[in-house]
Amino acid sequence: MERPAWAPRSIDISVPSVSRMYDYYLGGSHNFEVDREAARRAMEFMPGLPKIMQANRAFMRRAVRYAADQGISQFLDVGSGIPTFGNVHEVAHAARPGARVVYVDHDPVAVAHSEAVLEGNEDAGIVAADLRKPQEILSSPEVERLIDLNQPVALLLVAILHFVEDEDDPYGAVAELGEALAPGSLLVLTHASYEGIPLPPERAGGAVDVYEGIRNPLIMRSREEIARFFEGYDMVEPGLVAMPRWRPDTAPDDEDPYAFSGFAGVGRTA
Repeated sequence: MERPAWAPRSIDISVPSVSRMYDYYLGGSHNFEVDREAARRAMEFMPGLPKIMQANRAFMRRAVRYAADQGISQFLDVGSGIPTFGNVHEVAHAARPGARVVYVDHDPVAVAHSEAVLEGNEDAGIVAADLRKPQEILSSPEVERLIDLNQPVALLLVAILHFVEDEDDPYGAVAELGEALAPGSLLVLTHASYEGIPLPPERAGGAVDVYEGIRNPLIMRSREEIARFFEGYDMVEPGLVAMPRWRPDTAPDDEDPYAFSGFAGVGRTA
């Protein structure tokens, strides 16, 4: 298999990656046949997967604009993936020039691309780190350079927590990151769930099995389990809802039924 110029030497291009599959669902070009194959297998069970990813991205953009309207000019996007059009720094800078953005991902392809996209951008940076190790993120040179933790920050955990298994303590990791944030900060998250998917769970489970098969388990949590990530936060209206229902720009009823899979919410630190 030919290795494209943008693929770091260190990565194994024979193994699918969830961030490259996500890129494929969004119509990006930074993915390999092995990623496309895994994504197509998952789509055999859940043909609406691209719609779910688009709903995630649309929610993320609305939440970033909301944060900017609330006066927040610092964004920490953990599990940021491969940069595509309308990324956090573009939305944030359009809404609030001079906003500072730090992306965090542990996928070497996502990191390499982010470095290329952000080259020469003094207000944004990328950290190669893992959500499961919050101190690595918080003590990284890029966070220290760009983020003032004494001022409010929007912490984005969009479509990432469902890749963290319970034994890796996702609740502890989110709490540790949250404890580092100043009052008035926002926690922005989306999470996969069987609730809202317009399919029987056993059929949707076929797609979940594909992720299990590529050693990137997709952990479907209930609304109640997802709400636990917001313990200690004041929920921003309308609370924890299907993605198209969170402060929509257009009538949510026009959305594809798959867009209502899973949950999105924003909480504010007291």
